Amino acid sequence: MKRKNTGKQAFARYAVLVLGAAVLAFGLYNVHHQSRITEGGVLGMTLLLQRWLGLSPAIGEIVLDVICYGLGARYLGKAFLRDALLATGLFSAFYAVNERVGFVLPSLAASPLAAAVLGGLFVGVGVGLVVRAGGACGGDDALALVIAKAAGWKLPQAYLLTDVTVLVLSLSYIPVASVLCSLVTVTLSSFLIGRIARAGRPGRG
Repeated sequence: MKRKNTGKQAFARYAVLVLGAAVLAFGLYNVHHQSRITEGGVLGMTLLLQRWLGLSPAIGEIVLDVICYGLGARYLGKAFLRDALLATGLFSAFYAVNERVGFVLPSLAASPLAAAVLGGLFVGVGVGLVVRAGGACGGDDALALVIAKAAGWKLPQAYLLTDVTVLVLSLSYIPVASVLCSLVTVTLSSFLIGRIARAGRPGRG
């Protein structure tokens, strides 16, 4: 009976992880990509490296993800690395499906604040579900989890630290208005990630 219950719990956990990756991919493609919302985290840092050093994002993202996943494996365990790689693969697959299907939501490019809020909702729910299931969809998720554990911070604080740092640095080449809208997105998504990841658990943050 115990083994059966354990199997059900594992199935439910991975179902949540799959759902989170699907929600995140849908939101990033239909909202962020269409509206050109500026990113924080690893993606934003790759754009900074391209701007400052001429390093291709294709290379920069791999290097940064490897570093962040390495830290995740060291501080959060090998099981985390396994689930993080699974979530990353699922996110990539779902994003590819969205690209094949095409946009199904109207563009909010003319309403950047609305795009920032809706984008923050998708990212917050999607990443929150993935983190709740024990995974990560990218190096920035892994880095935030490591910072939260190492510093004893709440998860939203760790996400905000990495995102806001990158966005402030992005002011070197991105208009202030765009960065302010992105701050709305990362603030909302960080709050939701923390709430969803800890909902119903002791000491939620």
